Amino acid sequence: MDFSIRQNPWRVSLLSAIFLAGFYFILFAAPRNFPVDSIVGIEKGSSASAVADQLADERIISHARLLELLLRLSGGSEGVHAGDYRFEDPQNVFLVAYRLLVGDYGFPTIRVTFPEGITVRESAKKIEGVFSAIRASDFESAAKQYEGYLFPDTYLFVSSDDVASIISLMRTNFDTKIGPLSDDIRASGRTLSDTIILASLIEKEARTDASKRMVAGILQNRLTLGMPLQVDAVFGYIFNRDTYSPSLKDLTVDSPYNTYTHKGLPPGPICNPGLSSIEAVLHPTKTKYIYYLTGKDGLMHYATTYAEHQANQKRYLR
Repeated sequence: MDFSIRQNPWRVSLLSAIFLAGFYFILFAAPRNFPVDSIVGIEKGSSASAVADQLADERIISHARLLELLLRLSGGSEGVHAGDYRFEDPQNVFLVAYRLLVGDYGFPTIRVTFPEGITVRESAKKIEGVFSAIRASDFESAAKQYEGYLFPDTYLFVSSDDVASIISLMRTNFDTKIGPLSDDIRASGRTLSDTIILASLIEKEARTDASKRMVAGILQNRLTLGMPLQVDAVFGYIFNRDTYSPSLKDLTVDSPYNTYTHKGLPPGPICNPGLSSIEAVLHPTKTKYIYYLTGKDGLMHYATTYAEHQANQKRYLR
């Protein structure tokens, strides 16, 4: 048998590999003049066709219609995440499509943890510390109306995030976390607003789950009796202080948040409470206690009468 004939299968395989490689680079690979380390902004509501044309014009992909087909097969423009995308190195059209569909923007993630009970003012300082383009005053101004509804959690942001997108993500997370509690909120007879206000007070007043439920029961007793809530934590919010041991003068400050001079709930939350405080409001401990305090021993002490409360003050605060 002729040797050249016996080599034909190898030649066919080689030619097939060359053909497939050429086919890949013609259709799927990034253009040769790919703009390395470029940023492309995809506007919200852009169609699959418009996104594909834009990326082809920006030389991110070679064939617009191929990307459009991939996007349409995966849900069309509804599946494309709007925003700024960073293309650091050339990428094939499949990877580009995947990034558009999952919102992989290509920027380093910024991890920020907002602890339970953090205020908008405190959150603004955190944001300013990690986002060089965002001033604390701008974030506080935009987020102040959402005090109580920016869910405390650990978030992964990207450097292209702005004030609006950060607030939107935290608000969406709040809605997600509060959703399973909607039936309990309705059963409690309170509005969502009143629930969050009361939870924000409890978040600042108690530490453990058990003490939160006890304080929730006590504050409910005061509301039922028509007593002022007399929650010291509100003064930190009124005076923009991290500590809130009020002086006698503080107790008389003219503010709707002053729970010594105004009965009922304050007009809004004083912080962003976590789930445990919200659940404490929905499932308080039934008790006859009316008074509570946190002693120097770090524990909470309860009383049913003012005389007992005064005795606790002498015993645990001095």
